[in-house]
This record gives sequence, C-alpha cells and structure tokens, in this order.
Amino acid sequence: MTEENNIEQQNPEQASEEKHMRTVKSFVLRAGRMTEGQQKAMEDVWPQMGLELKQGMLDLAEVFNRDAPVVLEIGFGMGDSLVEMAKDQPEKNYIGIEVHRPGVGRILSNAEREGLGNIRVFCDDAIEVLAQCIPDGSLDCIQLFFPDPWHKKRHHKRRIVQPEFAQTLRKKLKVGGVFHMATDWENYAEHMMEVMSAAEGYQNVAGDGEYSPQPKWRPVTKFQKRGERLGHGVWDLMFEKLS
Repeated sequence: MTEENNIEQQNPEQASEEKHMRTVKSFVLRAGRMTEGQQKAMEDVWPQMGLELKQGMLDLAEVFNRDAPVVLEIGFGMGDSLVEMAKDQPEKNYIGIEVHRPGVGRILSNAEREGLGNIRVFCDDAIEVLAQCIPDGSLDCIQLFFPDPWHKKRHHKRRIVQPEFAQTLRKKLKVGGVFHMATDWENYAEHMMEVMSAAEGYQNVAGDGEYSPQPKWRPVTKFQKRGERLGHGVWDLMFEKLS
C-alpha cells in the first residue's frame, strides 16, 4: 500500500486537501477550440519553432543558431504582443511559454507569416520549463505581463509572483538581467512590489517602491486595453538581478 493510499484510509478529508495543495497551479487551463489555421500551424510550424520538456536542458545558442540576448515570456496568451516585440527587435531571441493551445497555434501562425526566426515556443507549465530546460544564468530578461490576478483574497496564494518564484527566476537570469512584470490590478501590483522589494539579489530599476514607466518596446496588449476600458490603471515593475 502506498503512503498516499494509507493517508486516504486514515483521513480522507486530509488526503483530499493534501492532494489539492500538491496540484495548485498559478494558471487556469481554459478550454478553447483551435481554428483550422491554428491547428495547421501546430502541425506545420511546431517542428521548427516548438520546444518540449523532453529535450531537457537547452543550449540556447544552438536552439536559435546564434548567440544573442534571450528574452523569456511566461504566459503570452494569444501571442500578438510577443510577435510584435520579436519583429521590432530582431537582435534578440524570444522564448514564449503558454499552456493554452489556441494561443500557441496563433503565435506559430503569426510568426511564420512574419518570417520570424527569433521565436521559439513551449506549450507547457512554466515552472516545469524553467526547472528542466532553461540553464541557470542564461536569460537577459523574463517577462510576465498581465498574469491571472486571483483577485479574491482567499486565492492570493495562487498568484505566480511569490518569494520562491522570484528566486527561481533569479537563478535563470544573468547578472544585470531584468524581471519585468505588468498588471492592470492595483492590488496585484502592490503584491508584486512587496514580494520583489523583499527578494534577495534584486534591485528595483525605478528606485525603491517605485513603478516603472511602460517602455516603448512593450506593446499595449488586449488585456491592457480591456483594463483601461474598465478604468483600471496599468503598473510596470522592473527588477534587476544584482547577484
């Protein structure tokens, strides 16, 4: 009998709670039907631009066939802003991570249409990708734009920006690399500021307790437009790895 089964026999409610805690995710895997174009991109473009956990720890220069600054974006949604950044900054390599398959299909389709060779994509959990595939000290920037705010207080523990997550990212950044966040939820911005200001080995680019102006190279996303329509502000936070 496994330890898990033993726990279930002794205390079913406790076992259920422990199982839940082990499987808490920082994202919701939303169902969505892929269009024909997205499905075709998954079939035709994925072999060139797709990356998988089974590849193990990557040699990023080999992945892109060149040595260039690497930007990794966690949760790119439908990928329109990431494609725009890759198109406008061809001197950089971009890795996008997204669990929503229609978004992955869309970014592959758009990247192919634009003739972009500086984008690669994972369709996996970012935590697993970081642990299994991204070498320590290899990234120049990590982007996290408009993550799920989990605005109900009882769900705040699900927010992806937590002390442990900050240190996971720190390992992957080069010294001088930047963790760039953006949100349209003021409470989440305050949470991000609190976590990152206390995080060892980081420095706020804008100064202690200050939010950064939106850089010109960060496109306005659909989430930002939606937030602005609802009267939300938008907050950017940029923290540099010191050590």
